[in-house]
Amino acid sequence: MIYTALGDSITFGENASSLAKAYPRLAVSALNSDSRKVRGFVLARPGWSSYDLLDAIIWQGSSVISHSSVVSVWIGGVDLAHAALASIRTKKQLAVKHIVTSYRRNLSAIFTQVKKGSCAQIICCTQYNPFPNSPLSVESIGQLNRMINELAHSYDVTVAPAHKWFEGKQAYLMYGYQNGKIEDALSGHLPIHPNDRGHRVIATGLAPYLIPRK
Repeated sequence: MIYTALGDSITFGENASSLAKAYPRLAVSALNSDSRKVRGFVLARPGWSSYDLLDAIIWQGSSVISHSSVVSVWIGGVDLAHAALASIRTKKQLAVKHIVTSYRRNLSAIFTQVKKGSCAQIICCTQYNPFPNSPLSVESIGQLNRMINELAHSYDVTVAPAHKWFEGKQAYLMYGYQNGKIEDALSGHLPIHPNDRGHRVIATGLAPYLIPRK
């Protein structure tokens, strides 16, 4: 069985103490057993937006995706983070609707591209909220996750509720967590990635979804 993890810096493993402790590797280890041999591949880079991931799937990912039994998609944090920081700096209202519309278009194209090139089961992760004490973040991530659920349903894609795994535990599961407010990111350090504990929580939550349906 081949599992391919598609995503951004979270999937890449930024701020994990090593790439071996990032959730894709941990999930593969959890799935490997006497009766199941799993190989994992990662197509992810820090800073990738949903558009960047779509581009990478088209130009780099087709061969590994075509051989995959299961593919996970975790993307969208960068789309929101850049827009949220820009809105704080310019003191202009965050155009959440515009971001969600653009993200929906890209995510839809990602699902289409994976389905076109393979028979893989697709698992799409929701976004956790790194800034639970900012109403703007709560509202915008809520909108994004509602859209993920709607779109996934229409594409017969399974949703893994990553936001629930982090809810109320962000301070414990995230690297460099401060006050849980968007303003924390203005210092130059983005406290948005899981720490090693966070990656373990993701791997534990995600692993059952990665077992191919019969």
